[in-house]
Amino acid sequence: MSGRSPWTRQQLFVAFNLYCQLPFGKFHSRNPEIIQYAKMIGRTPSALAMKLTNIASLDPVITSSGRSGLKGASALDRAMWDEMQNDWDGFVLESHHAISEFTLSFDKPQEDDESLPLDYSGTSRPVSANARVGQSFFRNAVLSAYGNRCCITGLSVPRLLIASHIVPWSKDKKNRLNPSNGLALSMLHDKAFDIGLITIDEDRAVQVSQQEWNEDDMYLKTALLSFHGQKIQIPDKFVPNAQFLEYHRENIYIG
Repeated sequence: MSGRSPWTRQQLFVAFNLYCQLPFGKFHSRNPEIIQYAKMIGRTPSALAMKLTNIASLDPVITSSGRSGLKGASALDRAMWDEMQNDWDGFVLESHHAISEFTLSFDKPQEDDESLPLDYSGTSRPVSANARVGQSFFRNAVLSAYGNRCCITGLSVPRLLIASHIVPWSKDKKNRLNPSNGLALSMLHDKAFDIGLITIDEDRAVQVSQQEWNEDDMYLKTALLSFHGQKIQIPDKFVPNAQFLEYHRENIYIG
């Protein structure tokens, strides 16, 4: 397939899914994942890398920081960007199905390829499978946006990191897979955020509740209270939505 031929909808789904789950600094043709996915969808690595930077030109988080991409986004790119923003559940499932279809037609079985960013294992229960796909996408998108580091402490051990929902999964179905409804947090800070011991204020600074505090607990002073007033790391993509943070402060935080 020629690199100059129009991109199909299925190819765009793969590109947008990859955009969400790769750090901005890895949008280049030497990236092994881009090489692999380009071969899978019948594009050159350069063409796929260019598509990712064109998608970046649609992302207000990236353009506001001066990283404008190539500004070559097509009308189809813009339409899919809007589709993704307006229906994260639908986008995640459709892009997953697109990747699965390309994988099945590719000469390497998907279960043997550990570099794919999503979990494509089968299940006899579609609802359970869809939930697993969504959870995997959300985790990868949120953690990659923060460079796989806790946005409060800088912890970079992947197995100790959580893609934490700002507005709980059960409270906002529309945004449960929206990466702007997520923060990369250590396990401790995820739990503290979840039960309302910490929150993020309007200036994106950490606020620590003084309730239920044991003044003799030096560990909690070091692990939580020492971060009071410190601003969180700003992600490369998917900056936390201000309305979601306001919801957390008003409905979950116990300060």
